[in-house]
Amino acid sequence: MEFRYLESFLAIAEELHFGRAAARLHLAQPSLSQQLQRLERDVGVELVSRTSHEVRLTPAGEAFRVEAERIVGRAARAVEVAKAAALGHSGTVNVGFNFPAGLSVLPQTLARLAAEHPKVLAQLWERRSGPQVDALLNDDLDIGFVYGQPRPAQLESRELLSLPVVAVVGAQHPWARRESISVLELGERPCVLFRRTQSPAMYDAIMHAAARAGAELVIAEEVDDPLATAVVVSARPLVGFCSAARAVRAGSQGLVALPLTGPSPRLSLFAAWRAADPSPVVEAFLGSLASAGPFMWPAPNLQDRVPTAS
Repeated sequence: MEFRYLESFLAIAEELHFGRAAARLHLAQPSLSQQLQRLERDVGVELVSRTSHEVRLTPAGEAFRVEAERIVGRAARAVEVAKAAALGHSGTVNVGFNFPAGLSVLPQTLARLAAEHPKVLAQLWERRSGPQVDALLNDDLDIGFVYGQPRPAQLESRELLSLPVVAVVGAQHPWARRESISVLELGERPCVLFRRTQSPAMYDAIMHAAARAGAELVIAEEVDDPLATAVVVSARPLVGFCSAARAVRAGSQGLVALPLTGPSPRLSLFAAWRAADPSPVVEAFLGSLASAGPFMWPAPNLQDRVPTAS
């Protein structure tokens, strides 16, 4: 089985369109189709079901995708480690992060790391909290910055800061000129949300606030990708959600961020790592994290802010 077949399969799995996948890989479409056929012949099962109207993964393809992503990811890590060694770095720490960590925690921490451990290279990967926890457990990440304290006993964690969840609506939404929204009102308008596996703590914060207020959310659509969430909310009269971090960093998609009240759902940001024998580079990063803190999230005025995603 050739490595390039895995990369071709993953492009098809992400695009679900042979033309787009081929363009992304700079291949002719017939060549891409041949590579998939050879991969399926090597594996012994059909991975992609394709008709003239639809391209989708088979159940076997969905299962194969998980392992293929892991293999390709590890290969990318091997390349980065080799580059780091060639540049004279003593080690690489793979760090997953979400938006507030990238905004409020990582700049100071990386500055400390560079000053205190100049030969340690931090390789950064932006991911949502659920995939980060999975990557920590699979040894694909060394450190993660996630919402909520991770449950697995294999992980240790440290709480860094707390910030609110806010609602986002399009500029033409009936609520766009409001100063805030009570959580009870959320039951009056359809919402767009993500699957719980993507960010369990954020999902639960929203749902628990709704339950406490006596509201039942009407989830019109589930969208996992943050940028796609912003596009959907800007185009349709739906209510989306984002952290105050994204609300503060205004974008250009015409969304309005509104504080939630009664109660206001909040998120805690944690640093997480594997408990068993952290490596010297992980210890170095955690030391720099400790010396860079404490971290706090301000209470900004959210009016006229335009967050880019939830």
